[in-house]
Amino acid sequence: MRAASVSDYRELARRRLPHIFFEYIDGGSYAEVTLRRNVEDLEAIALRQRVMRDMSKIDMTVETLGQKLKMPVGLAPVGMAGMYARRGEAQASRAAATAGVPFCLSTVGVCAIEEVAATGTPPWFQLYMLKDRGYMRELLSRAKAAGCPVLVFTVDLPLPGSRYRDVRSGFTGGGPLAQMLTQLRDGLAHPAWTWDVGLRGRPHTLGSVAAAVQESRRVTDFLAWIAQNFDRSVTWKDLDWVRGIWDGPIVVKGILDPDDAREAVKAGAQGLVVSNHGGRQLDGVRSSIAALPRI
Repeated sequence: MRAASVSDYRELARRRLPHIFFEYIDGGSYAEVTLRRNVEDLEAIALRQRVMRDMSKIDMTVETLGQKLKMPVGLAPVGMAGMYARRGEAQASRAAATAGVPFCLSTVGVCAIEEVAATGTPPWFQLYMLKDRGYMRELLSRAKAAGCPVLVFTVDLPLPGSRYRDVRSGFTGGGPLAQMLTQLRDGLAHPAWTWDVGLRGRPHTLGSVAAAVQESRRVTDFLAWIAQNFDRSVTWKDLDWVRGIWDGPIVVKGILDPDDAREAVKAGAQGLVVSNHGGRQLDGVRSSIAALPRI
């Protein structure tokens, strides 16, 4: 199959990836109401067509947050991208640089900050507020040292949403032995992925936080550590703590309400990402595109 559209690439991913990883990246939380709204509300928007305008010179270049971009688009942080393609975050960073747009590295990326920065273009860095402030300070220092130009501070995940698909696929739940057997069977059923990513794409750790969970060996162990370390007590005052360490632009990601948008700007954010986390956390909220106009 030769891909011609986003839906084609989704189908190719479904064929290539082990079932547990396709369901993880494709799914949302709970009944996936918000996930469906994200798609349906965006599809419902109609473009305004105007004609007889000189279109011989089109320039989509924008300047924002101290950077000049070829178009107003960026690659969002995707957790565990290195499990979908060999060293996936590094590949995405190179592709974004070629396209002249920014790439944002997830805290829970397989590739570490330093590995992605070594591609030649330091990524924007996405950060969760963790209980371990000492490790957060270290992460921010590493991001600064690597030359990351923008910090994307995610605020809509005080605790992870429950994803039914992951339970059904065997990615979570059922105990370590059952998970290991499911992953082994899945890998054998997808030999191309097993060779390219499973074997040649090692190590399969969450690179930026690997030092904090040295006793863990499986990706699910790292995800469990992250889930246990989300700080549920975080408030806007904690952004002052981040600002005390990070002197570059801060973008707050996870805003759906105009009042929160005002609070974020008041707290010193240079940018906002209107987002419901792709429908992967609090299910039942409005779509991101529906929330955008009022914000």
